[in-house]
Amino acid sequence: MCAAAFAVAVVYKCPMTALLDLGLLALRRAYRGGTLDVRQTIDEVLRRLAEAGDDKVWISRASDAALRTEAAALDARRGEIDRLPLYGIPFAVKDNIDVAGMTTTAACPGFAYQARESAAVVKLLTDAGAIVVGKTNLDQFATGLVGVRSPYGVPRNPFDPSFVPGGSSSGSAVAVSSGLVSFALGTDTAGSGRVPAGFNNIVGLKPTPGLFSTEGVVPACRSLDCVSVFALSCADADAVMGVVGAPPATPAIGATFRFGVPRPLEFFGDDAYAALYAQAVEKLKALGGTAVEFDYASFRDAAQLLYSGPWVAERTAAVGAFIESAADNAGVWPTTRQIVAGGRKYSAVDAFEGQYRLAELKTRAAAEMHGLDFLALPTACTIYTVADLEREPVLYNSHLGHYTNFVNFFGLAALALPAGFRPDGLPFGITLIGRTHAERALLSFGARWQRAVPLPLGKTTSVLPPPENDPVVAEDRVPIAVVGAHMSGLPLNGQLTGLGGRLESTGRTAPVYRFYALPGGPPHRPGMIRVSEGGGAIDLEVWSLPAEKVGAFLRQIPSPLGLGTVTLADGSAVPGFLCESHALAGARDITAFGGWRAYVKSLTV
Repeated sequence: MCAAAFAVAVVYKCPMTALLDLGLLALRRAYRGGTLDVRQTIDEVLRRLAEAGDDKVWISRASDAALRTEAAALDARRGEIDRLPLYGIPFAVKDNIDVAGMTTTAACPGFAYQARESAAVVKLLTDAGAIVVGKTNLDQFATGLVGVRSPYGVPRNPFDPSFVPGGSSSGSAVAVSSGLVSFALGTDTAGSGRVPAGFNNIVGLKPTPGLFSTEGVVPACRSLDCVSVFALSCADADAVMGVVGAPPATPAIGATFRFGVPRPLEFFGDDAYAALYAQAVEKLKALGGTAVEFDYASFRDAAQLLYSGPWVAERTAAVGAFIESAADNAGVWPTTRQIVAGGRKYSAVDAFEGQYRLAELKTRAAAEMHGLDFLALPTACTIYTVADLEREPVLYNSHLGHYTNFVNFFGLAALALPAGFRPDGLPFGITLIGRTHAERALLSFGARWQRAVPLPLGKTTSVLPPPENDPVVAEDRVPIAVVGAHMSGLPLNGQLTGLGGRLESTGRTAPVYRFYALPGGPPHRPGMIRVSEGGGAIDLEVWSLPAEKVGAFLRQIPSPLGLGTVTLADGSAVPGFLCESHALAGARDITAFGGWRAYVKSLTV
């Protein structure tokens, strides 16, 4: 086909290719519908790359010819699309992650080597049909959160090139935000998969350490390193996670939830970021959340261990020997050299004392997180200009890690989400931090957030995938109707929350129950029995517990109470609290109050 005829074919099959939605699921729908082929997608990617020019995003790229050859091979395999979940999806790889046949530099020319094999995560993605477009720029050896510590230049922040793109996974985040690829791999040791997401208005998934393989990744701090994912939507990020390492099942975040807000808050003088965070908290409340302040001290102190404690020596163990022996023309960044060399001052005693201190802080932090579905933190306290970082390369970098550095220390999952824009047009983001292996729960909730808080996807014209593509948490939970001291805020509610209980709904029973205040206590308890006539409707809350925790809950229920079947006002039935009738001797009939809270309130009047 001649070039002119091919151009006509492209316009006929996919009008307005300049507006082609490179979202992962959008491309997959187009491929399935027969309105797009992989060659067209790659031609559009190449056109966008040419238009972007020298944006400092790429350290190396697959050749145009190689990309077109790979696209043609996939087009010939269109019949296999059902078994290739990432069929024809272009993606970028941070240049500290190996891609077979391409050079890995970790943003240091003197360190460069050609990878014989792809990193484990890259191989999984390409085996699923994804196409590597190229290797992206980064803060050298993944040491930094700013995106300016590279001899290959500063990737251009698509919202304002005078501001930093965030690091260390700078190029990967900019590539996604600019619509050059559908998704990108980064790494995250101290926040490198989250800060760039926040500064580029995209989603950044930082999995639980160990969920994604780090085989074939140049280590920064090996015990903490994670491979991360940048995408335009939570649904796209979930599709990538499904290929490279799906987590075990964990509880979903319900219609009502409790989220942590740090005390004190720190924004280093950025009033616009402070205001945007306050707005984000209100939006979370509107989604059904209850904001719970928690003491940030243990999290902050753990964060400081990363660059002011013996873990710096782990960076020295990773690349210190190379840096110390590197020639002057090797391209070692001065700040990187300074940080990595600093690890030599720590002793084995320091390392053990650091571990003891971390264990203490982890225990305190777990206590602060108890009963919360997630922490909701600013992704970063502020954003700096490139010129700012030239003046203060270390201090300002540390400011950007204020809310990120602790997460891998504590073995937690995190999800960075777009959350608004400053008056000057620069993005702001929040990060949800959940328990170990809570990735899908966070992504599912993140999809709710993205639908409730409509924002551009990066700096593209892409749109969110249809709701049926949103991540779903498959979990085995048992509903339990509670009518007394186990209700929210009452003395025994901790027995539910301590076992992973989640408030699902509030309502009333069918009008077929009598309600009694039982003798004894504290805690004072009611008893509810079903009657054939003369009953009333009783206020209740329906909570749910993980199925495996129901036995532990039952063991805490004293006679004469137990779990039976409770009929709700809408006619449905759930397990719930009932009382043995023999225990009603001497009990006060309080059915007329319509519920335990109203009865308790009457005692104080």
